[in-house]
Amino acid sequence: MNRGFLDLMFITNNPSVAVAAQDCGVKRIWVDLENLGKEERQKGMNTVKSKHSISDISALKMVVDKSELLVRINPINPDSKSEIDEAIERGADMLMLPMFKTIKEVSLFLQYVNNRVYTNLLFETKESYEIQDKLLEMGGFDEAHIGLNDMHLSYELTFMFELLPNGLVEDMCHKFKYYGIPFGFGGIAKIGEGLLPAERIIAEHYRLGSTRAILSRSFCDNQYEDYNKWKYEFQLGLNQIRLFENLLPLLPESYFKENIEEVKKGVDKVVSIIKAKRNEH
Repeated sequence: MNRGFLDLMFITNNPSVAVAAQDCGVKRIWVDLENLGKEERQKGMNTVKSKHSISDISALKMVVDKSELLVRINPINPDSKSEIDEAIERGADMLMLPMFKTIKEVSLFLQYVNNRVYTNLLFETKESYEIQDKLLEMGGFDEAHIGLNDMHLSYELTFMFELLPNGLVEDMCHKFKYYGIPFGFGGIAKIGEGLLPAERIIAEHYRLGSTRAILSRSFCDNQYEDYNKWKYEFQLGLNQIRLFENLLPLLPESYFKENIEEVKKGVDKVVSIIKAKRNEH
């Protein structure tokens, strides 16, 4: 089976889960150190708020030998330099900067990393969108990711995938492509699952030129304590994604135009459901 076009990432600090993921072709194992301000921003939301620690990098580095180790650090703060230095010393292959709002924050991040590892900017605030042009002109970073969850909160929207039909993601993607910056956005559930079917989202990744996505936690059921069961879960889910990806180059342009309309209908439906539930309380 062909690999597909998406480099897939999974967030975990469990070495056995990480090995199962990489053995099934997950490109990046993601250690999530970000905790500053996250609880307040995403309070009450069904999102993953990790309890990872910097020592997890060392533990994963001992077993992750085929996938890359991506580490999301905290937003720029007085301890950023020491956190970045330690993450690199412990074996991070790429560092990701979240929640930035200014050119200065990005400049400090790049200065602290000093070309020792690859860098990824996580665009997830309205301010980051507003300075995208300046950052692309400045350059110096390797990749970018659009964080739909915090970005939609930043714009006070109801559902993170509203950012697809409203044009913001498309605008950002066009600019990344123009400057030759590899990019991705959001995450994807298993085929046939998710508030918005994963197939719709993957087709948008393909249309917009995105080559990175985060796998949702549904790809690994943490009730298991067995490598083989974890590997089975990953392999089954990834095989379905790859089969669908391999169909996309064969589809006519009309399919993607229709898909955009279906995404909009699906988003409107989810927004209506969420607002109705909020009104009940």
